[in-house]
Order: sequence, then structure tokens, then C-alpha cells
Amino acid sequence: MSPTYILGISAYYHDSAACLLRDGRIVGAAQEERFTRKKHDAAFPTNAVAYCLREAGIGIDDVTHVAFYEKPLVKFDRLLETSVAVSPRGFRPFLMAMPIWLGEKLWQADEIQKQLGTDQKTILFGNHHESHAASAFYPSPFEEAAILTIDGVGEWTTSSVGMGRGHELTLFKETEFPHSVGLLYSAFTYFTGFKVNEGEYKIMGLAPYGAPKYVGAIRDHLIDVADDGSVRLNLENFEFHRGLTMTGEGFERLFGGPRRDPDAPVTQREMDLARSVQDVTEEIMLRMARTAHRETGLDRLCLAGGVALNCVGNGRILREGPFRHLWVQPASGDAGGALGVAYAIWHRYLGRPRTSAERRGAWVEMSTAAAANGRPPAYDDEMQGALIGPQYSNDEIAAWMKTRAVSGERVARPELPARVAQYLADEKVVGLFQGRMEFGPRALGARSILGDARSPKMQSVLNLKIKFRESFRPFAPAVLRERVADWFELDEESPYMLLVAGVSCHRRVKPSASDDRLWGIEKLNVVRSQIPAATHVDYSARIQTVRREVNPLYYDIIEAFHRRTGCPVIVNTSFNVKDEPIVCTPEDAYRCFMKTNMDVLVMEDFVFVKATSA
Repeated sequence: MSPTYILGISAYYHDSAACLLRDGRIVGAAQEERFTRKKHDAAFPTNAVAYCLREAGIGIDDVTHVAFYEKPLVKFDRLLETSVAVSPRGFRPFLMAMPIWLGEKLWQADEIQKQLGTDQKTILFGNHHESHAASAFYPSPFEEAAILTIDGVGEWTTSSVGMGRGHELTLFKETEFPHSVGLLYSAFTYFTGFKVNEGEYKIMGLAPYGAPKYVGAIRDHLIDVADDGSVRLNLENFEFHRGLTMTGEGFERLFGGPRRDPDAPVTQREMDLARSVQDVTEEIMLRMARTAHRETGLDRLCLAGGVALNCVGNGRILREGPFRHLWVQPASGDAGGALGVAYAIWHRYLGRPRTSAERRGAWVEMSTAAAANGRPPAYDDEMQGALIGPQYSNDEIAAWMKTRAVSGERVARPELPARVAQYLADEKVVGLFQGRMEFGPRALGARSILGDARSPKMQSVLNLKIKFRESFRPFAPAVLRERVADWFELDEESPYMLLVAGVSCHRRVKPSASDDRLWGIEKLNVVRSQIPAATHVDYSARIQTVRREVNPLYYDIIEAFHRRTGCPVIVNTSFNVKDEPIVCTPEDAYRCFMKTNMDVLVMEDFVFVKATSA
């Protein structure tokens, strides 16, 4: 019998992407930005679709079903109804949106067929939050689980609670636009001078530098939070539903002045605002999680939606919530909707079961082997470590080198981990380009920049000389899975860098009396632990646990570093510079390597060392 191929697509808002399933298993998935080099590219994912088809060795005519991650007509209904409700103030943005809706979005099935170069495919449309929920539950390791989706807004829904069991999935509780914790967070992202749908990470990273002095103002004037986590915004103080900005005079009155100009320095006010909205958001996430537990009675939770990328909130749910286990979709934003709708078609529309006995048997065998070697059991999810993007062989890299007229040393694979570990121990910054590219916003050891977590200067070096970004941004530690509890207040899987936990007390360094008196950004350069480059100012860390069966070379590098230094932790940040997507091709990687102060580039088995650092 011929295989069933399902192509999932998300596009036209931000982070467009494509995903291809073959008989319910992921063949490939990628974001369009990686190919076009336009960060958060919202255009139709032509290149991502082509990659998925190429990975499967098929053409578009071999695809059985094509599905889009949301319903454009329902979204248009929300836009129209909201504009009427707030007229005449909402009429201008409505008029500005009409040309693209009347020209393209209302005829999206035809547009998708045109972009795919076929009129032989019926285009199926999912629901935005059902796509999020499907992306959270179906690839998770759980046979049954509660599901929580939280983002800015889909068609109408802004958050949902549901459950999955087997191949069945149900959403039974929703909050609707304009009431949204995601839009609350984005409003503060905008007001503190960062880009919406991009700068939310900066708010999360900035929060520990501030004090929660505005929590009362947020609760009294901006949002009402019910016991079950549902929210209502005081819309008089927001502009996103009726204007062209997120905030206006209401925020200015509440928070002592106008929005920070994006080019102006970050002040203590922005740090305090970040801390305040982060605290409120975490409390809402906890209440929603407790509601999901109460409504379902299950002890496992799956998360997706843009707010699920708030790894500080996720960490609190794991520590303080009622769930024993937590799984977060690594591509929780809109890109993951392409994957979610493809899964929804396979399991819900076609009614196919979730897992096979053969696959379960393989994982049991891997778990047994891991346990025999003193390692934790194999981690059974369908995301393949999120390593489901394009890859380049040694032969392809050699051909690129010849075309580009560059030379590098080819190192035998068994010798490569020790070589890279030595560079890291010498405080060199290493770009690692190997295997299949990650799907989602996190670099997880395939397109990563690595550094020595023990180095007090590494955070500053990476931020200012490599990433060219704000100095307050923290970096993530990558740690051998079997060693995570020795170094962090965590003994769970965190393969996708979506959980924050504290550095273990016995790894911390007591600050001096003068350090204790520092405030705000002055805290940045204080050494707080044995791994200062990966320890944030509140002693927290955004942890990635690494397993050999998922990413062998990456694991072997960290293990070799551990043997050399006694430390099983390195710094991992994404292989890109500010305002650029993560690198995809050898050319992308080499260009990034050459225009930064990176010392070493490893592309599969080829090593490039800058002469100035040799």
C-alpha cells in the first residue's frame, strides 16, 4: 500500500513553516526564515515545502493531504467584528488590512494551490489552537495528558485547556480575544522598546534585574485574573484592538512616561516592568495549569503556543504545579502549527492510532541498554530531538569548500570530540554545524555556538563580540542528561531548552558584601557559580539536557569536555547574530563565522580555525 503523506503549512502572520508526515511519522520540518534569511519570514514557505518534499524523495503530486494550520475566514470574522465594536477608532487599521485580505487571504485555498503549483489538491484547514494542541500532545511521550495552549490570539481563541488520550484530542475550555495573557506580555514587550513577536525573550531575560514594583498597577488597572487562570483585560488601557500600536496613553499614565525608544538605553524602569509582567504571567500560567489538572485528573501536561516558550513559567509549573511530568513542544509558536495540523489530519481526520508496537519495542530496547550503562531511560517522544531540518554531508561540505576556495582540516570523527573539547577548555568560541537543523527557535547542538560555561568572561564575549546583542541576555547550559541533578535543581528531561531551574546550591558562589549591594544591570558581571557563563543573576539557568542517542557528536563533545575539565556543562547559544535567523547552510555558517569574533568553526568533520586564534 502506498504511504500517506501529509503536508502541514503555517504562513502569513510570522514564522511560516512546513512539515511533512509519512504514515504519521515526521519526515522533515523547517521554518521559511532559515532559507530566505529574513527573520520571522511570514511568506508562503516555498523553500521549506521544497525541502520537505526533497527529504521524502517525492513530488507534490505524491502528497495525499495538504493542511493549513488555521481558518482564515474565522480570523477575518474576528477582525471585522472587532473593528465594528471599536469604531470609529478601529476603522483605520481595518482599512489598512483590507487589501491583503480581499486580495489573498480570503482566497487562501486558491493561493496555496497556486504556490504549490497544483490545482489537484483539496486544502484542509485546521483550527489555530487545535493545531497548537495537536503539536503538543501527539509527538509527546504520553499516552494521555492534559493540554494547555497559550498565545496571543488564533482565530478567536487566546488560550485553551484540553486533554488527549490515544489518538483522541479534545479542547473544552477557552479564553477569547481580546482577553489574552500573550497580548498582555506583548504589550509590555512593545512598551519597553522591543519588537513584538520577537522581543518577548528579552523581557524574560531582563526580568531578574528588576523588582516587581508594578505588579499592583498591572492587577489593578490592566488585567483581572480569575482563580482558574482565565483573564479579562481592561481594554481602555490598550491599543492593539483598535489602533496600530500595542499601548498608548493608558500605559504612559500608569508607568510614568512614554514607551522606551528602541535605540535608547534600557533603564531600571524597563527592568522593573519586565519583572512585574513576568511575575503576573507566571501566576496566570500556574493557575491555568492547576485548572487543567483539576479538570482532567491527569498527572502529565503538554504545552504549546507562544507563551509556552516562556521557560521560566514552565519551570514554575514543573516545580509548583500539580503535574508529575511536563512536555513542551519545541516549536511552540506559529511555526509548530504546521506540524500540529499535519498530526491532526493523521490522527483526527483519518482516525489513525498514535504509536506502533514496533516503535515502542525499539524504545524499550534502547531504555534497557541505557539503564545497563547507568544512564536514564530513553526519552520517548516523536520530535527526534527537534533535529528534523536539512543536513549536509561531508561530501557536500567539501564541494562547497572547493567552490568557495576555502580550506579546513578534516578530522576523523572519533578524534573530533576531544579536539573541540580542548578548544572549549582553552576558552575558544566554537561554531558547531552538524547533523539535521533544529525546528523551532532554539539551537540544540546542530546549529549552535559553544563556549566554556566555567569562564567568567564568556557571557560578555558571546553577547558583545559574537551575537552583537544586549549584554543582559543570558546563555543556556547544555549538560549531560545523567549529570543534570549534580549541577541544577532539576532531575527531569529538558531536551528542548524550555525549562528554567536553579543552579544547585553546592555549585553556587557566595557573593561579596559589595556585590550584594549592586542593583539592576550592575549585577551582570558578578560570578555566582562554578559555571558563571550559564548562570543568570537570580541563580537560574535555561537548561538543555543532552542524550547520546539523540545527538551523538554533541553529547560526545560535552562528555570529552567533562573528562578534560571535570565539568559536564557547556554554554550553548544559537548559531546566528542579532536580527538574523539561525544558520541553515554551510555558506550561512561560514559567513557568520567570518564576520564575528568566533575562533573555530566545525562543519561535520571539517575544522576551520582563524589564524589570529591558532
